[in-house]
Amino acid sequence: MSARSRPFRLIPPLVVALLACAAWTVQGRVAPSAGVIHTANTETATQQDAGYQQLVDATNAVVAVKVKALPNAHSNETLGEERTGSGVVVSKDGLVLTIGYLIEEADTTEIQDSNGQTVPAAVLGYDHATGLGLIRALAPLAEKPIRLGTAKPVNELDRLMIVTGGDEQTISVATVVSRRQFAGYWEYLIDGAIFTSPPRLDHSGAALINKDGELVGIGSLFVMDAVKPGERLPGNMFVPVDLARPLLDEVARTGTYKSHKRAWLGVNSLEEDGRVKVMQVPEESPAARAGIQPGDIILSINGQAVDNLTNFYNVLWRDASPGAEVSLTVLHGTTVRQVTVRSIDRLDFDRHKPAV
Repeated sequence: MSARSRPFRLIPPLVVALLACAAWTVQGRVAPSAGVIHTANTETATQQDAGYQQLVDATNAVVAVKVKALPNAHSNETLGEERTGSGVVVSKDGLVLTIGYLIEEADTTEIQDSNGQTVPAAVLGYDHATGLGLIRALAPLAEKPIRLGTAKPVNELDRLMIVTGGDEQTISVATVVSRRQFAGYWEYLIDGAIFTSPPRLDHSGAALINKDGELVGIGSLFVMDAVKPGERLPGNMFVPVDLARPLLDEVARTGTYKSHKRAWLGVNSLEEDGRVKVMQVPEESPAARAGIQPGDIILSINGQAVDNLTNFYNVLWRDASPGAEVSLTVLHGTTVRQVTVRSIDRLDFDRHKPAV
């Protein structure tokens, strides 16, 4: 996650030209008389100038996020101790929305704007249900906050702008190739995820911006099956900004979103031949303490058969809250056994640090 690929760098005037070529401008209507034509063209130019400025302001709201995690953080094994990505300024008092895994178990956090100014930041919260994170700049930021849009009108074949932050800001235009549910192996499920192509490797926390200069998504993943599972087309997955709206105020005040508290077991799983197969079990997680091992196949949860990740997660979250005992029927080699796992809140696992 720490490496950032920079396909190309564009200054704002060139961004405007790129978006104009992508047919993102307002077209004027030509009337019969010359005088009306002149007026229409003037109005069109004014509209275009305003639209261009909205896009420039939106790109300037994207900042770099630099994190050094705690040396004994659980997540260092997969994410590394030093992490670099992007975030988006969403309020005048320095709130920055980003992807949560960047700031997971952070020790120190910094924000860098497009002018290279670096300021310290405080981590406010990581909402595991949406995958989004929130930090606050501890010094004034010059950037105007971006306008939050909605991903509801975003459809396949729409062209949107992807922007990363920092003094080496990069901007590109990508095409939406699908809108669908996404189930992650780390006990994660969201509806309406936005998949774009061509892919960007510097996707972590990147801003997905529409033609009106509004934020519609936050970059999460590089994927090999952007169109649909099993069909190879590299791309990126973005978390719809609509998932952020309900939680911003509460996470900023309390560090968490109570409505999203739910049971967590600590199994990293995949779907294989109509079964849920355990790939990895984090050390000290509830599943590890209960004896779940990589290679185990989860046949049922609380007596209900599961054959894919969506089933698995929906039954888990419907039937259990953090602290509840969860009954798993597990195939271990050729032996079927019953395993009871006492679930926890995912944030409690983050707070419990393993010994150095």
